[in-house]
Amino acid sequence: MGKTFTFFLILSFALFSFSGISCKEDVKLGDAGGQIKCPVMGGNIDKNSYQDYKGKRVYFCCPACKEKFDKDPDKYMKKLEGVKLDDVPAEKGMHKGHSHEVY
Repeated sequence: MGKTFTFFLILSFALFSFSGISCKEDVKLGDAGGQIKCPVMGGNIDKNSYQDYKGKRVYFCCPACKEKFDKDPDKYMKKLEGVKLDDVPAEKGMHKGHSHEVY
């Protein structure tokens, strides 16, 4: 009985491993319509928690995720490939990369 149980245990593990089933579900972070999920934890984004990176605004579910993003931004930007990210808003007084004097 011990050998039979071990055989089925190994067979079950092998089938599970090659079936494409994963314990961690891939979360859709967004699409061409925009970002909807945090690239770090996969939670709903909070528009008040963000980081501007290379001209794009990346939103997070919480400030802790922003801190993780800051440690390895390229890792999380790769997860956001194919997701339309908001452009960083122009600063007040800025226009196409240059400022205007305000009198």
